Amino acid sequence: MSTNPTSKKSISRLAGMLRNYRVYHRYLGLCLGLFLLISSITGLLLGWKKNVDLLQPPTQDGLTTDLTQWIPLADMASVATAALDSAQGMPDVPIDRLEARPDKGIVKVLFAEGYWEVQLDGGTGKVLSVAQRHSDWIEHLHDGSIISDGFKLVSMNVLGLGLLVLTLTGVSLWFFPKQIRKLKK
Repeated sequence: MSTNPTSKKSISRLAGMLRNYRVYHRYLGLCLGLFLLISSITGLLLGWKKNVDLLQPPTQDGLTTDLTQWIPLADMASVATAALDSAQGMPDVPIDRLEARPDKGIVKVLFAEGYWEVQLDGGTGKVLSVAQRHSDWIEHLHDGSIISDGFKLVSMNVLGLGLLVLTLTGVSLWFFPKQIRKLKK
């Protein structure tokens, strides 16, 4: 059974598009491969950060959840800075942020250098934990901010657009051969 001229043109057009999409798909996949590998591995690790103590220190429990009985945050900051210096020999490391966990009765003091965290009892100021938060540098690697904020912006946009193009070309590589077979019948 022979195909009509209109079908031959359609088949030829689809086959040409398919060849082009195959090339785009291949080279874009090769170019984005390293970024996708890093992003997927770090994404998997970040998904487990609350369940693996090596990635993020477990959140301790304080004595009281009543905020009116907590010591002032300025005092907690001083205690945390002294605790980091005592445990790791790191004096005067600036504090990045304090995260209060009233339901647990603790405050996490996160430092701007070295991804260190000190957990304090909110009521007594007692040091409950001094540990590194590996999940923080993994997150910076994941989103590209480990290099710079500009790199993060560019790389995440390129990765997002690249994944969109890979998806569209991948669907085309699956769909067009079916259309060609259908037209040949």
